[in-house]
Amino acid sequence: MKRPWRWLAGLVSSGGRARRASARLLYAAVVARAREPVFYTRFQVPDSLDGRFDMIALHAFLVLRRLKEEGADGAALGQALFDAIFTDMDRSLREMGAGDLGVGRRVKRMASGFYGRIAAYDQALAPGGDLDDALRRNLYGTVDPDSQIVANFAAYTREVAESLAIQPRESLFAGVLDFAAPPAGENP
Repeated sequence: MKRPWRWLAGLVSSGGRARRASARLLYAAVVARAREPVFYTRFQVPDSLDGRFDMIALHAFLVLRRLKEEGADGAALGQALFDAIFTDMDRSLREMGAGDLGVGRRVKRMASGFYGRIAAYDQALAPGGDLDDALRRNLYGTVDPDSQIVANFAAYTREVAESLAIQPRESLFAGVLDFAAPPAGENP
């Protein structure tokens, strides 16, 4: 007997594959942006494991925030992006020599920190929010940069949010991001 629904299983699995592939491309773009030296030099983000995690978290938040506007499809791609992030974090911890028993606990702690940052940045970008304060507490939590540096980074963050807001859905779902350039202004 022929099973007419078999074709549906192929569509679901290929759609899932395409979504995961797009999520990996989005994650690669987030990581590439987060690694740009300008953030660690001119913007004085700590060049440490924590500082780099915070840069990834901030840029991933901005992409997830944009995907949220795309309804259920955006939510599914956002989940796939989250999965790609934490699959990579798990892999990285293992490559750095973390034992199997400790990796799960560390990834869980990182995910919790990620969720906290998402909530802080989401509130900070809402009308009346204080993005400078959110950046100071999270991105710059271990250092005390000049207030102008924080203000310049906040301006950059808003520009990225605006840039992502106007990017076509098709580009995002193809895994293509066009981040705004970091501000050219000099820091003190």
